Amino acid sequence: MNRRKTLLLGGAAIAVLLARTLRGAKPAYAQTETFEVTHTDAQWRQLLTPAQYNILRQQGTEPPFSSPLLNEHRKGTFDCAGCALPLFSSATKFDSGTGWPSFWQPLPNAVRTSDDTSLGMDRTEVHCRRCGGHLGHVFPDGPPPTGLRYCMDGLALTFTPA
Repeated sequence: MNRRKTLLLGGAAIAVLLARTLRGAKPAYAQTETFEVTHTDAQWRQLLTPAQYNILRQQGTEPPFSSPLLNEHRKGTFDCAGCALPLFSSATKFDSGTGWPSFWQPLPNAVRTSDDTSLGMDRTEVHCRRCGGHLGHVFPDGPPPTGLRYCMDGLALTFTPA
């Protein structure tokens, strides 16, 4: 393991611990938006694995370089693990070197964004427009043509081959 991966893993572990410590209230968008797919907390816990629930419903994250979808290179779509809405085309996936599946553009009308000031940072959170599930964050350091990097948690996604 090289130094960059070690630092990323350590930083991600700290972020996960802080997020678990500070979490509790629903994100602001979940308090103000209504979604097509809704379930009770108990139903979400039954539908998702504990790790998926942590990410999609509690804004957690997975360790970098841990998602099998990081190395998924077939043609197809990356869908929401909470409601199966197609979110990203494989044609927009790229290797960002961060350890999470990254895309330069979502599918039309697939995601919504909101301000995220947790952990003392100003970020833009990305969530599924149909169920509100937390997917990751978008950053302005991606490749052309958009210059954006949608850094997604692999456990928040499933893959459907074309």
